[in-house]
Amino acid sequence: MPAPPPATDRAVALLRDLGAADIAHPGGALLVHLQRVREQLAEWGARPALQLAGLCHASYGTDGFPVALLPPDRRTELAAVIGAEAEAIVYLYASCDRKATYPKLADADAVFRDRFTGRDRVPEPRLRRDFVELTAANELDLARVDPSFREKWGAELLALFTRVRPLLSEPARSACRAVLAPEPRP
Repeated sequence: MPAPPPATDRAVALLRDLGAADIAHPGGALLVHLQRVREQLAEWGARPALQLAGLCHASYGTDGFPVALLPPDRRTELAAVIGAEAEAIVYLYASCDRKATYPKLADADAVFRDRFTGRDRVPEPRLRRDFVELTAANELDLARVDPSFREKWGAELLALFTRVRPLLSEPARSACRAVLAPEPRP
């Protein structure tokens, strides 16, 4: 795999400064998880902005991981390091109210509820695909490193990723099947 670009190095430095290396997370520290998510996206052929978003996806906390490294009112600080496009993906990911958003996620006009503001919006198609690809990379990393997570959430995640299959890249689809619905061994 090629060396990460300088923006990745700057993002890792920021995440370290914000304490991500010291926050416990399944499979190691939060920073280790974030790096694995970026690497997974890179393996799937994601463009640099999506890889950077994967690296920083928990910066504002998430609906499933409430620990925030930065409050959302400091978005410009993250954008200065990773760029506006990557930061917009991070914000969408972090702000997603999963209970309100996931049931209709496969619909072309799916409404995303912002858990910070309570507002609804319909993201453009590319941003919605980025959200789904990042969601898959994140959840599959957790399922790989934490068997109890996979046992508890695997079937639900497989159903979600099957529903949103058209929004996933082929490498992500294959990984979802391999991790969440592995072929039985003879």
